[in-house]
Amino acid sequence: MVHYLVTGGAGFIGSHLCERLLAENHQVTCFDNFDPFYSSEIKKQNISFCLRHPIFSLIEGDILDGESLRKLPHSIDSVVHIAAKAGVVPSIIDPEAYLRVNVLGTQNMLEFARNRQIRQFIFASSSSVYGENPERPWSEESLVLNPVNPYASSKICAELLGHVYSHLYNIRFIALRFFTVFGPRQRPDLAIHKFTDLISQGRPVPMRGDGSSSRDYTYIDDIIEGIIAAMKYETTNFEIFNLGNNKPVALHELIDLLGTKIGKQPLIEKLPMSPGEVETTYADISKSAKLLGYHPATTFDMGLDSFIDWYKGK
Repeated sequence: MVHYLVTGGAGFIGSHLCERLLAENHQVTCFDNFDPFYSSEIKKQNISFCLRHPIFSLIEGDILDGESLRKLPHSIDSVVHIAAKAGVVPSIIDPEAYLRVNVLGTQNMLEFARNRQIRQFIFASSSSVYGENPERPWSEESLVLNPVNPYASSKICAELLGHVYSHLYNIRFIALRFFTVFGPRQRPDLAIHKFTDLISQGRPVPMRGDGSSSRDYTYIDDIIEGIIAAMKYETTNFEIFNLGNNKPVALHELIDLLGTKIGKQPLIEKLPMSPGEVETTYADISKSAKLLGYHPATTFDMGLDSFIDWYKGK
C-alpha cells in the first residue's frame, strides 16, 4: 500500500483523486486549508465519502505554515501538490497572494519532500502558462511561454522550482498542465457551473467578446487517469505533460449546448473580454499519449451530460 499526500485534496480535482486512490486501496492523507475562495461546505461535501474510509485522513493546514507541514505523517511515499490560489481575474486583483501561495507554497512542499526523502512529486500546473502562444496546438516542447496574468506566471515559477529540486535533490518532479477541467463538483466560479446556474435561473449569461473564444475542456475522469499515470511514471526525473482533450469548444457553442441540455433559451449579456484572458487554449497531447498512455475517453457532450446530472441531483 502506497501512502499519498494530496494537497488541496478537498477541492474539485483533489477530491476525485482521493476517491480514486482509496478505490485502489492506497492510504491517502488530504491536506487542505479550506480557503474561503469558495464555500468550505462545498469542499466538505466533496470529501464526505472519503471521510468514511478507514485509510483516509484529513489534516486541515496551510502549505505556507511550516508547523502544519511538520505535523504530517512520516509514512508518506508520494506527494500530489494541487493546492493553489486559482483563477485569472482574482490573480490580477491580488497578485501578491498568488505569488505567495503558488510559488512559496510550492517551495515549502518541495522542501517537505526533500526533508522526508520523498521521491515522487506531482505538481498541478495549468494551460495558462502558454499565455498568448501563437503556436497551436500548444506543445510542452514549445519555448514560447507568454503568460498574461499573475496566476500563469506563478505556475511557471513553480515549474522552474521543480526543475531545481529535481536537479539538486533527485526528486522526480512531474508537472501536469491541466486544460479547463470540468465535471461533477466543478468549482462554482468556473464557466460551465456558473452558466448552468444562470441559465437554470433564467438570468443573463455573460458572453465575453463575440463568443468565438474557445477552451480545451477536459473531463475530470480523464484528468484523473492522467494524474494516476504520472504518479506511476519513473523513466526520467523531470517532465512536463499536457492533460487536455485536444478539441477546443467555442464559448457560443458551450452556451447554446447548455441551453439545449437544460431546456431553456439562454439570455446573453455581451461584455468585453476580461483582462488577462486568452482567446484560445488547445492542447497537443501527443507526448502524454506516448509516455503516459494518456487517451481522453470522454467527449465534451458526454461530459456535459454527466455534469448536468450531478447538478440536478446535488
